[in-house]
This record gives sequence, C-alpha cells and structure tokens, in this order.
Amino acid sequence: MNTKMPPQAGAVAAACLTLLAMAACHKAAPTDAAKPAPEPKSAPGAKSAAPDEKSSPDAKAAPDSKAAPDSKTAAGEGLSLTPEQVEKIGLETQEAKAVDYAQETAGFGTVIPHEAIAQAVAELATAEATEKQSRSALARTRRLTGTAGALSADVEETNTRQAAVDSAALVLARQRLSATYGQKPPWGQGGNQALLQALANGSTRLVRATFPLGTLSEDAPKTLRGSRIGAAASGTGWKLTSVWPAPADAAVPGRSFFALLRVGDAGEGERIIVWAPTGSTQSGALIPAEAAVISDNKYWCYVQTKPGTFVKTEIDAGRPFESGYFVTEGVKVGDKVVVKGTAQLLAQESNSGADAD
Repeated sequence: MNTKMPPQAGAVAAACLTLLAMAACHKAAPTDAAKPAPEPKSAPGAKSAAPDEKSSPDAKAAPDSKAAPDSKTAAGEGLSLTPEQVEKIGLETQEAKAVDYAQETAGFGTVIPHEAIAQAVAELATAEATEKQSRSALARTRRLTGTAGALSADVEETNTRQAAVDSAALVLARQRLSATYGQKPPWGQGGNQALLQALANGSTRLVRATFPLGTLSEDAPKTLRGSRIGAAASGTGWKLTSVWPAPADAAVPGRSFFALLRVGDAGEGERIIVWAPTGSTQSGALIPAEAAVISDNKYWCYVQTKPGTFVKTEIDAGRPFESGYFVTEGVKVGDKVVVKGTAQLLAQESNSGADAD
C-alpha cells in the first residue's frame, strides 16, 4: 500500500543525502596539509639534491674551522714545524750529555786559615832542628870519651839531658799537630813534607767538614764536593781530595773530616756546604736547565725526534746536576733537546700563544 510522505519529511531526507555526499568527497580527496608528503626515491647511484647535513659523509669529512693548527701532528707525536717556523722562533737544540750521578748528603765546612797551619809547621820545624842539634852534641861528647879531648862528665850529663828534653819537645810538636789535624794526614810519618809546606803558605787550602750522625758509612769518603751556601746543584763547586778523619767538632755533633782544596776561590775562614756521596754511582743524561719548562706542576723538555718534529717529554727534576738535571728515563744520551725557544713551543702546543707563522 502506497503511502505518501509529508513534504517536511522529504526535505529532511534530501538534506541528509546532501551531507553524506559531502563527507564522501572529503575522504576521497584529503587536503595537502593533512596528507604527509612522500619521501622522494632516487635512482640507484644517484645523489640526493639536498642531503642531510648530519648523515652526509661529506659533512663529516669537512674540516672544522676550530681544528688543531697545521703545526700540530697527531696526539703523542709532538709539534711539526716547517723550516721557516723553526727559523722564526729561533729554536736551538743541544745533545744530552752522558754524566755519572751519586746520591749525596750535605754537611757544613770551614776553610781553615793557613796562619794556624803555618804556626804548627813552624813549631814542628823548630823542634826537629833543636832535637837534631842536641842529638849531635850528645853523640860528639860520647865519641870523645876516653880520649885526650874528652869532655867532663858534667858536660856529657848536660848534653844527655838536653837531648832528652829536645826529643820530648819534638814528640810533643808532632802530637800537637796530629791532635789538631788528625791522626792519619797525608804527611804522616814524616812524609809528603811538600804538602805540609803548601798548606802552611796557603797555596793549598785545608777544609774541615762535619756531617750529621748516621748520614755516612763507617768508611771515610774518597772525595768530597764543596760549594758556597746556596749553590747546591750536584756536580758544581770545588772538588776536595785526600779525605781523612778529623777530630770531632765540639760545636756541631756528627762526623768530621779534613780534605784538601787545591784549586778554588774559596776564602780562608769561609763557611761552605760540603757534599759527600752516599750511594752507588748511576749513569744517565744531563738536561740543560734552559731546556726545562714547567706545565701542570711538572717539568718537561722538548726532544727533536726528526728535523722539524719536537716531542714534549716529562723529566725528573729531583736530581739537579751542573746547571741542569740528571735523568735516566725519557731522554737518552745523544738526544737533541731544545735549549732555546722551549717556551714558544709550549705556548703553541697548548694553544696559549700565536702560531709561529
């Protein structure tokens, strides 16, 4: 049975159909803003017109404007400079020399004025001459005994007594000399009188040194080294020879020694520092003081490994020696170390100074 829809219902149905058609059209054709753009595909082997900066190999290979300067080589290889840079900086090198080093202990010494020695030597010479004369007089008196020219018994007794007195005076002079200048001097037993005279006239100096107890072995050192107070570098100063035990110093507890200073500018009565070896001798290399620089609270020097290449090498500055440093590691004998321009190399390597070019 056909029924007729009222006119109002038809209008409503037409409106719904219109809305459904519009919705279908919207789904079939989305807007460009809502639809993501597909990634373009390139043919095999073709390069992208706009490659990503992070993913591009060329971007990684591009040099950074803050990269190390050309004068630096890889880490651990030091600095590489052109001949022009070396000349501009004014670099100079010096070969590390071979030296021998021994641990030392310090003591205080005094250069003995030669006046006291001269007086002791004069007393000894006088006693020897007097004793010789008395001995000769007594021998002559005894030779004449029983002859026509024999002397009286009183004269012979007088000569005998005088010879004994003069002999005792000679012994006392010798004992006084040994009590003052040791029991085993180089001129002992009447030998090496030329040395004793050299000490008396001041051409050779006598040094008395005292070391703290427990710092030296029982045996006396064969040589000593003297230096002015404040000049404590090993290997510098004056060489002291012919060391022998000295009487103990009442003012300074310790072991005392005498030694001879044949060449030197030490003044008589001058107080000096005396060094004695305490260990075995080591062989190593000498780093000049001008080659050392301080960085990060450590001592360094620059070693030229090949022309134009300089490697910063740490050194041990705990053993000063002859205006430099004794080392057994890091630098070998014959290595070329920079002695002029070291600070410029350090500044350039740490980027704290201008480039050499």
